[in-house]
Amino acid sequence: MDDQAILTQVSAILREVLDLPDLTVTPSTTAENVEGWDSFAHINLVVAIETHFGIKIHTAEIEELKNVGELVQLVAEKLKHKKG
Repeated sequence: MDDQAILTQVSAILREVLDLPDLTVTPSTTAENVEGWDSFAHINLVVAIETHFGIKIHTAEIEELKNVGELVQLVAEKLKHKKG
């Protein structure tokens, strides 16, 4: 799965978790840019992404992420290792 496909799916998850159907998500999107993306929503987002992609994201990895683009790269990396 390429980064664009992952971004599309992560964007859909973000819209659903945050209940913002018109939210435009780009690789540079951060929690600070999105109304309602607080720590509680962040936990729900991570759980939804883990469930959707069948991966496990560790707390230390989450703390390192600066934006949606880095999240997409992390998911891509996890999916690569999952297949291998």
